[in-house]
Amino acid sequence: MSTSRAWFVWSLGVMAYILAITSRSSLSAVAVETSDRFGVAAATLSTFAVLQLGVYGAMQLPVGVILDRAGPRRVLTVGLLVMASGQALLALTESVPGAFAARILVGAGDATVFVSVVRLIIAWFPPSSAPLLTQVTGLVAQSGQIISVVPFLALVHARGWSFAFLGLAALLLVSALAVGLSVRNEPPGRVVTDLPPSPGVRHQLREVWSNPGTRLGFWTHFVTPPAGNVFALLWGFPYLTEGEGQSTGRAQALLTLYVLANAATGLLVGRFVGRHPLRRSWAVLSIVGGQAVMLAAVLAHPGASPMWLLVLLVVSMGAGGPGSLVGLDFARTSNPPHLISSATGIANSAGFFASLLALLMIGTLLDVQGAGTPATYDLGAFRVAFCSFYLLWLAGVTGVLHNRRGLRRLMAQEGVVVPPLRDVLNRYPRGR
Repeated sequence: MSTSRAWFVWSLGVMAYILAITSRSSLSAVAVETSDRFGVAAATLSTFAVLQLGVYGAMQLPVGVILDRAGPRRVLTVGLLVMASGQALLALTESVPGAFAARILVGAGDATVFVSVVRLIIAWFPPSSAPLLTQVTGLVAQSGQIISVVPFLALVHARGWSFAFLGLAALLLVSALAVGLSVRNEPPGRVVTDLPPSPGVRHQLREVWSNPGTRLGFWTHFVTPPAGNVFALLWGFPYLTEGEGQSTGRAQALLTLYVLANAATGLLVGRFVGRHPLRRSWAVLSIVGGQAVMLAAVLAHPGASPMWLLVLLVVSMGAGGPGSLVGLDFARTSNPPHLISSATGIANSAGFFASLLALLMIGTLLDVQGAGTPATYDLGAFRVAFCSFYLLWLAGVTGVLHNRRGLRRLMAQEGVVVPPLRDVLNRYPRGR
């Protein structure tokens, strides 16, 4: 079934997802310019990203329901148009309420893209290749972050704020037209049938949440990506340039490295999860532990951190994205087929909820220290604000460990026993 038409449909979906991630992360590269344009301090600046992430997370379940009824072509087309209108509004407005409305539109449109592209992959490609192609889609689309911190930032500096954001809106509009005119929900001659809906949404959500695998997926997605999301979406660029004193070029290189680390770690995590499906939480806990250790090293370093230490910090944060996908895998494999979409939606919302909490805490802590504007950004203030990540990591790791025990008890009742660590180690004799 993987014909040239299928690859054409996939390429349009990937292009839409690249633009969605560019739109999602566009404020990270221009955080200083945003603060100057709207005259806002750090807490309000964080609210821009909080609104966007909050809307994205809240829209996950409604979008899934609409997607089942309207199909991916319509949902994806409308989502791109909504994002285009949000970027156009941000290009023209000079008021804080207008900017808030713009980011709400971007978040709402962004919420439709990934799930629609995944649905197209399932319809157009064989089931055996769909999981790998979904991973590849996510990896390729991360290039949108590079676009936001390199050519988009350069365009803002060269042609101005309005020109750059209107240009991004135009690209989204072109992508919407291409999807609306060229994409079909399924190959000709094939009708994709969905399972009938459950008796009620409330009953369905209760059933899904009662499963410890869903809750393990939720807390896994909660704990792994917020540090990287905050870094990529808003505070990474000002922290590196205004706090650590790095040049614009070096900050761009580090944010590009973040994307590359995301892709490389995704391949390693995918390989590990495939070989050791009963040890998936090891990957999660290792990623969080690495992030916590590297951030502690940066926070404890006297003065500005050396480049090698910042590189390790960025790489550890880049691992959070692939780690969050393990949470979706927990939700998918722990629920029956007719509940997978709801379980995935619940798990997928957790990381964005954690990220908006982190954004709010960091913005508030910067303001409290009197370092809420570009003129007052300070390395010491950033370090105090970044300590808030440890609160999220503590809550998330606690949730992972608690629900892992619950899932293992449920698996034992079904005859699946997780062998002790010594049995796993004995499979690899010394000397090999």
